[in-house]
Amino acid sequence: MAEVLSQQEIDQLLNKMKTGGEQAPASVPEKEAIPFDFRLPNRISKNQLRTIRNIHENFSESFSSFLLSKLQAIVNINVISVDQIYYSEYVLSVSNPACLFTFEIKDTDIKGILELSPELALALVDRLLGGNGTGSKQSKIITPIEQKVLFMIVEKIMVDLKKAWQIIGEYEFVVERFEPDIDFAQITSQSESVLLISFEIFIGEQSYLMNICFATFAFDTILSKMSNQKLSSIRPVKYNGTTARNILNAHLQKTTLKLTVEFGKTTISVDDLMHLETGDILRINKKIGDELKVKVADRVVFEGLPGTVNGHKAVKISRKIENKEN
Repeated sequence: MAEVLSQQEIDQLLNKMKTGGEQAPASVPEKEAIPFDFRLPNRISKNQLRTIRNIHENFSESFSSFLLSKLQAIVNINVISVDQIYYSEYVLSVSNPACLFTFEIKDTDIKGILELSPELALALVDRLLGGNGTGSKQSKIITPIEQKVLFMIVEKIMVDLKKAWQIIGEYEFVVERFEPDIDFAQITSQSESVLLISFEIFIGEQSYLMNICFATFAFDTILSKMSNQKLSSIRPVKYNGTTARNILNAHLQKTTLKLTVEFGKTTISVDDLMHLETGDILRINKKIGDELKVKVADRVVFEGLPGTVNGHKAVKISRKIENKEN
């Protein structure tokens, strides 16, 4: 049975509280409430978003190199954000008229939108047609001729996306059509979530925006691969199971080097040089049977003996020069 306090004991406790004799129990700090939208659960985890960001950073490096060669200008592309939002929110953010190219990933149900800001689209067309990218146009509507010019850029983007996504699997990105109005580029329902990757493209001193929007309702297969694979290093699927050294060696073995053989040296006067005729003999500083210098990329690496093989002139390597003397 709980102990009942008398009135005197109650008064003593109250007096101690007033004089500070006893401290009131410390209030328990309230935990910060984290909002959760049950209509839009996060399909993609933070680790998966980080992987997707790395993939598109690799894409931006490859695409910027392409633009650098085509536009003959300094190009830098940065990934601004990777977000999950409602498709309705994305629709409201798109300008009108817009420059949109719908695409799909072949053999999957995944669809997406490549959005070039009208300023970026017109600047690309201007530079590709010989301008300096500073031309002005009253209307931002993309004409059929401008669409054809941009289509070459969009196809390159699809190729670079395929290369960047090779870390997950072999996915082929295919352009479907051009749309100037977001209402006709329907890739999912308004209440569904989408994955939005935003890029900032610097061409010279000007900056432009580009977005890639994926409908995530069919992303389950890709997300499962992201969860099952160790994606600590970005490396294409065809290189899995090999080391960086093996990859470098494979590339080096395909490298072409210039190889030359020096048969000897001599000196003649300019007058003798001017009167040389067919059949004349020049005396060089080598004897028959002497070893010849074999140069690789203008550096003496081997010595060898001249001869013929199957009717063709040849040199048989006799020794390697370790000190690489010239």
